[in-house]
Amino acid sequence: MQPHSHTDSTLLTHSTPSHQWPRCVQQQMPKVSAKDSKKVVDTKAKRGKKDPNKPKRALSAYMFFVQDWRERIKSENADAGFGDVGRLLGAKWKEMSDAEKKPYEDKAHADKDRAAREKAAYDASNGKKPRKAKAPVQEDDDDESD
Repeated sequence: MQPHSHTDSTLLTHSTPSHQWPRCVQQQMPKVSAKDSKKVVDTKAKRGKKDPNKPKRALSAYMFFVQDWRERIKSENADAGFGDVGRLLGAKWKEMSDAEKKPYEDKAHADKDRAAREKAAYDASNGKKPRKAKAPVQEDDDDESD
């Protein structure tokens, strides 16, 4: 077998000077300046304080399912870690039929209505104008390809 030369595109190492690398490789590599590496962003100083009276957001159907099933999954799989329990919950949710998901979807819908009411009351008490509700999307049952 013949040894590879430095210009061979199949063997690019960090010791190969960038001017010898193929143009496609040179374009993919981001250039980092000294300014970029010294930037320090302090996000906590810029962020405002949270309002403790602000209402909680609505939970999804999956989150209601997780609240209901997490303890069962943990008891059945005592040695499972946090990530493993999450994967098992996700797999269980995917294999459930629409009829089995219905109670969780109903809870999510009720929670969405609760969150909307609480947010409207919160916004009104803080002098914010209420947002306009989005118009519901109408689905056509007619086939246009007739």
